[in-house]
Amino acid sequence: MTDGTRTFADAREWARTGTKLLLDAVAGLDEAGFCAPSVLPEWTRGHLAAHVAANADALCNLVHWAATGEETPMYASPEERAAGIAKGAAMSAEELRSWVTASAQALDEGWDRLTDEQWQHEVVTAQGRTVPATELPWMRAREVCIHAVDFGTGAGFADLPAGFLTALCDEVVTKRAAAPGPALTLRAPATGAAWDLPGDGEAALVTGELHDIAAYLTGRSAGPLTADGTPAPALGAWL
Repeated sequence: MTDGTRTFADAREWARTGTKLLLDAVAGLDEAGFCAPSVLPEWTRGHLAAHVAANADALCNLVHWAATGEETPMYASPEERAAGIAKGAAMSAEELRSWVTASAQALDEGWDRLTDEQWQHEVVTAQGRTVPATELPWMRAREVCIHAVDFGTGAGFADLPAGFLTALCDEVVTKRAAAPGPALTLRAPATGAAWDLPGDGEAALVTGELHDIAAYLTGRSAGPLTADGTPAPALGAWL
């Protein structure tokens, strides 16, 4: 498996890159634009904007936790999380854009205030994982980079940093390896990136550009072709 080393500095930079792509994605959307479907099934761009903004607010809760030691969950409940996404459909374009922008800025400012010691404090994610606060920039980078593409306003996986795509593939392959699915041998010859995903049957060799493999593994495309020119095996849900 490709070396999955990623640094804290990498994650901060990828979060900044993804945030810019995200803000660019919503900058020109009017009411009709936010009401249009996103790349994600059953979600409009308004739902997606609300989801990303609410994610920044939730990560601000974990920043507060790391800074003060006061236990502050990302979300009060799954129902609260779903309600935050649903309300995006009822907000105006300007309200949505302001929420996305202000929440992203608040998160970045919160990170800037954390001391080296506070960055090492442990917090609990919405999935119940206990992690040091240094993991938060990676969580946000993954959120903004992928969802900037999901808006369907022009950004693609090819616009994302190669280091981010490699780290993303590392993580997704590890997660998929623990669930049922087809065996795959994934190769991106242009970058030398390679992954072997255990699973059912003889491993299918899938080769392509790094961004195509990342899009395939995260369920954003049907994927590149196998060595014999057939479509890559269908994958189940990633998350």
